[in-house]
Amino acid sequence: MEMRRAGTSGLKLSRLGLGTMTWGRDTDEHEAADQCRAFIDAGGNFIDTANTYGDGDSERVIGGLVGTLVNRDDVVIATKAGLSFPDGVRFIDASRHTLIAELDKSLARLGTDFVDIWQVHAWDALSPLDETLSALDYAYTTGRARYVGVSNFSGWQLARAATKQSSNSMKAPITTIQSEYSLLNRDAEVELLDCAQVCGVGFLAWAPLARGVLTGKYRNGVPSDSRGAAPHFAKHIEPYLDSRSARTVDAVAVAASGLGYSPLEVALAWVRDAPGVTSAIIGARTGAQLRGVLKSEEISLPDILRSALNDVSA
Repeated sequence: MEMRRAGTSGLKLSRLGLGTMTWGRDTDEHEAADQCRAFIDAGGNFIDTANTYGDGDSERVIGGLVGTLVNRDDVVIATKAGLSFPDGVRFIDASRHTLIAELDKSLARLGTDFVDIWQVHAWDALSPLDETLSALDYAYTTGRARYVGVSNFSGWQLARAATKQSSNSMKAPITTIQSEYSLLNRDAEVELLDCAQVCGVGFLAWAPLARGVLTGKYRNGVPSDSRGAAPHFAKHIEPYLDSRSARTVDAVAVAASGLGYSPLEVALAWVRDAPGVTSAIIGARTGAQLRGVLKSEEISLPDILRSALNDVSA
């Protein structure tokens, strides 16, 4: 698998990252091990998680695999902090106290002394940015995090954070920004991708398949075994089941049929090789699903098809 540098840093990530949001909840340890093995065998090195995934169980599963199934030095582990869901309500707290406390808990669950990338999960409008950034500095200077980043920031938020960090060589540089990006959600093109490039920050695309909708599985309804049928995922799938999205999904399916590919392969290749993207983070419930996703590594979209998909999804 092709390796790409994250922005102007020395960090190299596989152009596909392994997402683990379902690990420990919808994906048990055996399936997770099967996925991890398939991903490493395909040449991948980037594993992404967060302290909230499965209420911490995702990190625990990863911790059980690292050192037994995979060598710690062979993988780049990224996790996040600053977001929680008490009583099912989304709550952001990127204060220094909370971030550092959550990092220590993540390290304990992962069974490691450091994470390769530690990310602020979301912008906190109530905590001073300098305080949030001081937590990143602490993690970086103490060796708890080799690199630091942010997630779900807008362009101006990323620019402000990255500029503050780059103004002082003693501070931890922002290495990555993680944001949603797919043929059904191209908001990152408004300013975020350009901002990341100018600031020398690597761009990590999450939900490159629009939470599975771009695979075409929802064209004739919601399958009973899909994420869209799961109560904790349905609200995230529903926004992409409208008529505008359906037209794009149909176009992807037609293009895929003409090339002899699957819609999944076409949609993922479009994100993976989009200008400015360092890595596209993929998630699957089973090892079999992941192996199907990894087949996208074998294809490259013709320029004329990429242009057509740009137009139909604009």
